[in-house]
Amino acid sequence: MITDQEFQAIIDDDSKRIEGDISWSEDEYYSHAREFRVAVHSYTGEPLQINGRYNAYSGKLSFTLLRQGTGRIYGLDLGVSHGRQNPTGMYAKHKHRWSEARKDKDIYEPPDITAPVDRPVEVWHQFCAEARIDHQGMLHDPPVRLNLPI
Repeated sequence: MITDQEFQAIIDDDSKRIEGDISWSEDEYYSHAREFRVAVHSYTGEPLQINGRYNAYSGKLSFTLLRQGTGRIYGLDLGVSHGRQNPTGMYAKHKHRWSEARKDKDIYEPPDITAPVDRPVEVWHQFCAEARIDHQGMLHDPPVRLNLPI
């Protein structure tokens, strides 16, 4: 568990960085999704990683910032709503933000993500800029699977 102040310090930390290029791979369950996991480094040494997941077939994209021992502390979802968890409404584009009271269930619609779900690299750049993560490399476009089931 982390406090609201500890969460804010992690988000405000400008030293967060990802080193190297990122490539997508098939998910472990062999669905249509592509995913990646990458460590996030910082001067503070917070144990952070980002998981990315994209499913072009269903139109869903997510980037999730995880802290070891806590779980998801910040994330972006496009193409999926969480009406039951979100008391303020349902958003197909929403962010999860850690709070002591609601854990990772504090959900809101972000104005800073303007790229569409089918442009995951552009969404990635916007997510990193807002989360103050310097990606020192490139995120490759996810491979497209052409033989989808009918």
